[in-house]
Amino acid sequence: QVQLVESGGGLVQAGGSLTLSCAASGSIFGINAMGWYRQAPGKQRELVATITSGGSTNYADSVKGRFTISRDNAKNTVYLQMNSLKPEDTAIYYCLAIYTTKTSWGQGTQVTVSS
Repeated sequence: QVQLVESGGGLVQAGGSLTLSCAASGSIFGINAMGWYRQAPGKQRELVATITSGGSTNYADSVKGRFTISRDNAKNTVYLQMNSLKPEDTAIYYCLAIYTTKTSWGQGTQVTVSS
């Protein structure tokens, strides 16, 4: 069982920046990729960004050019640097760890962007 602990959420004005962190512990062997999803009120959970163990990244079109995902393998931590935040980025952001046969989720951290 892997534990994913997110931090870094909060309230920020439009145009501001936040950095989310997700530290993995426990059963980290076999994680192929890590990433972030988000869920806004009344909407489905959606992909934000992922990064593989080899460093390949994937982003939702809505965040390309504004968000950057990175990872520190020594710390088993993945980061999401979010710049030029918009009110529509307001959501609960969930960290995930992707294995070959399963996906594990964190508890989520709230990001609120005020206009």
